[in-house]
Amino acid sequence: MTAHPIFSAIHIAALEPYLARTGTIFHTFADQDSGCISYGFTAGGRRWFVKGASTPDGVSSLRRAISVHKAVAHSAIVPLSHSFSTDEGLALVYPWMAGVVLYHPTRSRHGGRTTPGSPMTKFRQLPLPQVHAALDSLLSAHLAVEQAGLVAVDLYDGCMLYDFENHRMMLCDLDEYRPGPFTLETGRLPGSSRYMAPEESVRGSVIDIRTTVFTLGRALRLLLDAGDEEKQWRGTSGQLGVIKKATAAAPECRFHSVHSLVDAWHAAT
Repeated sequence: MTAHPIFSAIHIAALEPYLARTGTIFHTFADQDSGCISYGFTAGGRRWFVKGASTPDGVSSLRRAISVHKAVAHSAIVPLSHSFSTDEGLALVYPWMAGVVLYHPTRSRHGGRTTPGSPMTKFRQLPLPQVHAALDSLLSAHLAVEQAGLVAVDLYDGCMLYDFENHRMMLCDLDEYRPGPFTLETGRLPGSSRYMAPEESVRGSVIDIRTTVFTLGRALRLLLDAGDEEKQWRGTSGQLGVIKKATAAAPECRFHSVHSLVDAWHAAT
């Protein structure tokens, strides 16, 4: 790989003009509901994903992402390659990964998970061994998250990048993960209501690893179903039992750790 000045950059004026001047922008993601603007960028003989933030909330989120990547690394988590500041805020550089996000949230909201040919529809039609392998990657990555003392926040199918050619699940955009436990000081954490635990919407509640267990339980339930209405379960009754415990409304009734959830899931599978 040829060296490129982006990897020695500490501060630049504006992100998009810099990328256009020093390499090739082959795709722009400008309609994201996060408010960040990202780019597919060719530099140094390789393709990269560059994510920029210019709002206070966006910059805070990317700073948190830097902390997450310093704390945890896993083969199923897209690694952070570099970061630098701009006059507008902050930018992060990741390797470009093959695959598509299972659900891509945009302001315009075109398409959806159940649209014929959508990434999620295609994923739900995969043979079960391939789905189970993807779920194992998701769970294994969160064993590393747990080991690092972090809890999952805003984990949903928009963080799941699946390579249909090589049958590989990767996780991206884990910007909201943070050390736990912590007390929720706002009325709601960011996230999809399809995945969120009840305590994530209650000011003053404790967010801990049992919250992560709930979110992972919801991921297992939604990704191993053939539809969004949760009426076409493709797994076993034993697996449903594990999910029921993982997603109990009361945190004390759930598995007490990701490790215990994974053990129970593997036993049921």
